[in-house]
Parts: sequence; structure tokens; C-alpha cells
Amino acid sequence: MNRINKFSVSLLAILLLTIVGCAGSETQESTGEYIDDTWITTKVKTELVKSDIVKSREVNVETFKGIVQLSGFVSSQAAMDEAVRIARNIKGVESVKNDMRIK
Repeated sequence: MNRINKFSVSLLAILLLTIVGCAGSETQESTGEYIDDTWITTKVKTELVKSDIVKSREVNVETFKGIVQLSGFVSSQAAMDEAVRIARNIKGVESVKNDMRIK
């Protein structure tokens, strides 16, 4: 192989390794997914604070690959239902896992 071909192959190999290294997996998020999930979590928490039904400090919010997990101890079934409804209505949410309990 001449020098230009060796350089091209080396550059292509480095580029492919970089792309593969940045990809997410089943248990690990890519940087873009992490940023999206952080945005979703923040948006859900913001909307919970605005709610008159839900006491936002009672609800923990975590997001992984667009799946929102709500946990904590809420004061009523209505508060639980409202928290789930709020989370489902946020753009980018794939599904909501409800692990909340009523006090």
C-alpha cells in the first residue's frame, strides 16, 4: 500500500472507533441521550412544582433513555395520578414507570 492509502485506512479506523465509542448501550446512555434525559427530568420537576395537587418534594424523578421513573410517598391517589399525567405529557417521554406509594 502506498502512503496515502495507509493514512486513509488509519484515519477511517480511528473515526470508526470514535463513533462506536460514543454510542450508547442497553445500560449506558450516550452523551446526547444523557442531555435529553436531564432535560426531561428538569421539565417534569418544573411542572410538578406548578401543580396544586402534587407536592413536588414528595416525588422523585429519574429518567433513563426517555423512560421516566416516579417514586416517593404522595398524600393521595389524585396526587399520584396527576404526577403520572404530568410526566406523560412532557415532550420526549417514552413511558412512565410509577413507583410512588400513598402515605
